[in-house]
Order: sequence, then structure tokens, then C-alpha cells
Amino acid sequence: MNKTSGSISRRELMVGTVAIGGLALLGTPKFSSAQTAGGVGAASTSGFDDLTSLIRGELILPGHDAYDEARKVWNGMIDKRPAAIARCSGAADVMDVVKYAREKNIPVSVRGGGHNVAGKALKDGAIAIDLAGLHGVRVDAAKKRARVQGGARWAAVDRETLAFDLVTTGGTVSATGVGGLTLGGGLGWIMRKHGLSCDNLMSADVVTADGRLLVVNEDENSDLYWAIRGGGGNFGVVTSFEFRLHDLEPITGGMAMYPQSMLKDMFHFYRDYTSTSPDSVSAGAGVIFGPPGTALEGQMAGVIIVCHKGPAGEGERLVKPIKDFGPPALDFIAPTTYKAQQSLLDASAPAGMRNYWRSNMMTELSDAALDALVARADELPPPGSMIFIEHMGGAVGRVGAQDTAFSNRHAKYNTSVFGTWVNADEDERNIAWVRNFGDELKQFSTGGAYVNYMAADEAAGNIKAAYEANYKRLTDVKRKYDPTNFFSGNQNIAP
Repeated sequence: MNKTSGSISRRELMVGTVAIGGLALLGTPKFSSAQTAGGVGAASTSGFDDLTSLIRGELILPGHDAYDEARKVWNGMIDKRPAAIARCSGAADVMDVVKYAREKNIPVSVRGGGHNVAGKALKDGAIAIDLAGLHGVRVDAAKKRARVQGGARWAAVDRETLAFDLVTTGGTVSATGVGGLTLGGGLGWIMRKHGLSCDNLMSADVVTADGRLLVVNEDENSDLYWAIRGGGGNFGVVTSFEFRLHDLEPITGGMAMYPQSMLKDMFHFYRDYTSTSPDSVSAGAGVIFGPPGTALEGQMAGVIIVCHKGPAGEGERLVKPIKDFGPPALDFIAPTTYKAQQSLLDASAPAGMRNYWRSNMMTELSDAALDALVARADELPPPGSMIFIEHMGGAVGRVGAQDTAFSNRHAKYNTSVFGTWVNADEDERNIAWVRNFGDELKQFSTGGAYVNYMAADEAAGNIKAAYEANYKRLTDVKRKYDPTNFFSGNQNIAP
């Protein structure tokens, strides 16, 4: 039995016949040949009338009332001014925009959910290929597959798959875009049982730098299939993804919070707890500010977040040590729904806040590393900053390091520093704190980092280390499918 949301079929996904909006040129072009900001070369065009005649979606230009809203992304620090924003209505629009940009020598960027902390969805002076209108999800319950368009967000995927009691790994914040998360790897609450988002990717439709649409899977364009599972948006525009789905089981999850005085004991308990956890348990630990309306409101607090997927009785038994430890000042761990678990951190990641992040992959949590986390906690900038450890291993670690482009399979933990604040005049102080702390943690790391958490300046110097031994193969695939680095608005792998 199939269910359709967004009324899309496989055929429609490939030829781009699902159109929203009409033919429109919004605003008048206000840019010059200097507005290139990297890419294939200088823009040389007096307008976009010819592009408007090609696509079914909307084209928003500087000067239109919708332009400033359309160029906003999740990270409030990002203030890019694209030459045009092409809101594509289907794969055909994407193909035509790519061909047009190449012919006119105009750089491009690609926007899926716009949630990337580095703001790679936009580039000054470029045409932004906006996939927001491509958000359909179609579930094939019999085959346990979901076909998801490139601009969908994980909340939409969960909405459709849960109607059939099916799920797949989909991040830790439900507003995150499917495309960016999957292409960079895709850590999530059920990854230890079912692997990363990219591990559940069965096939994809990719518009390459020459404007072709390719089907990629294990049998067709298999080198490109390997590369997009962790290699980011370097190789083309993914207009649709096909994911493997898994049976929904009872969920036991939520969070427990501890006063700052217990941070050291909490981190040591977390290390011991995760060292013996079965694959059905995914748990993270960190330092946050207590949420409004609680006994820890506005205070520095330790937090453990857990998700068990499996029989309810087993889940209650496996999360009980967290509930007993301390005991916690606040305990929100209980039988819950998958939807509630997926949106647990949504309130901590509102759009428009200023964000700067660092991450470090670690094979272990040494005493020295945990001491560093506790020592730095006193400096955590309010109001939304966070130190957070994600437990990997399990199904994530059973995939070979060279089986997909995501290479950090030997890492057991991803330890991240998330700087989140409100005012621009606090940028320098907060960025310096995150950068210095992230650099300090490198001594405990594998040298690798999670590309989805990389700020733009970190990616420029650390992208090779992030991919470890897979970097050379990624450059080969890049050279084959994008030899001129047409798709450079990403955590870039140069050809």
C-alpha cells in the first residue's frame, strides 16, 4: 500500500512535473560582474528574463519585497546576497538553472533546508537553487521505502512514515533539511540501531554540473552513490532521495538534568553507561542552560538525553540507571513517541539565532577530555550555547570506513561545542570561545570532524582531515562529475 503526500510519483520526481507557483520574474536585477564570490567566473548578464522563460518556479531578484525574507537561512549570522533565488518546482527547473548558469558563467549555490551552520545555501552574487518547493514524501509501506524530495525537512518525513509505523534515522532537530543532513552523514537518535541517514540511502536522483539528471545507486553510477553518502553537496543537486525504512517500535526517551556541581560525576557516569549500552540505546550528554519554567531555569546544568527503540519493558530497564544516578534535579525520561523524541531539541535551535560551532570525533572519553569539558563549562555563553557529546558506535561503526564517503566509523563519540547567541556585537567574544575550546579538544580527537557541524572557516582548513583516507577518492569523483568545481558552495572538495 502506498501513500502519497505532495502528490508525487517517481516519474514526476524525475521529470519535474510537480509545479508550484507560476512563471514570474520578481524584482529587477541589481548586481554587477564583481558579484561572484567564488565559483566559475564573473556574472555577465543584464537580467534574467531568459531564465524566467525556462523555469516553472519563481525567480526572486534583489529589489523585490520578498528578496530579504527569501535569503534568510537558519543561522542568523549569515547575510549573503545572491544575484537571484530560483525557487525550483521540480527536477527540470534544477536542470535548466544549472545549464543556464554554466552558459552565462554565473556561480550557483544550493539550498535544501537552509539549516547548515556555515550558511552554504547562499553565496554572494550567485544564483541560489532553492529546493524548498520540492518537499513531497511518498511512502511505499510494502517495500519499506520512502521517496523524499530534496527540499523536504525531517518533520515531513516523520509525518508520512509514522502513518505506516515506519521510521528511518533523521537527525536530532526536526526542522533540519533532509538533503544537507544526509549528504553530510546524518547522525540521529536511532543511528546506533539503524545506522546514519546516509547508510539508509538506497538511491538518489542527482543533477550534475553538466545539467544531466542521473539515477545513482549500487548498480547505476555507483561511484557517485558512494560519494554522496557523506561527501556533502560537492557533486550535484539531489532532487530526490530513496530511504530504507524500519519498523516503528516503542520509544523510551527524553532528558534528565543535573545541577552544575554534578557535571564531573555526570560525565563519568555517561562514559560508563555508554560503554555498555546495547545498540537499541542512543544517548548524548552535555552542558546547557536550564529551560524556562523549571527549577534550573537560566542556570548552568548537565543534561543526558536518551532514546531507546525496542520493547517498552526493556527500554524502562535500560534507561533506569540514568534516572537513578544523582538523582537528577529534573527527570523527563519516560515512554514517549518517536515524533516527540525527534522534536525534543527543536526549542533549543530556533531560526535566526547567531551560531558558530566546532566538533571533534573521539574514540574514547578520556579523563583529561572530560576534565576539559567541565573546566570550560563555566565559560558557556548564554543564552543558547551548548556542549554536547553524541554516542556513535553500534550500527554506525559496523559500516566499513571506505564503504561510504563518511569515514569516521571508528569514532565512538562526536563532541561538539555549539555557540548560540542573539546580538551581533557579541560575535567576536562567542566565536573566539568556541574556536579556542574546539581547538583545545582536538588533542583528544581522531583529527576528524563532522562536516555538518563545520563552520565555514574550519572547513577551509580541516576538510581533508574530516574525510581521512577517503579524501583522495572523493577528489577523483569530484573531478569526474564536476571538474571545474561548479558546485563550490559547500564544504568544498576541490577537484
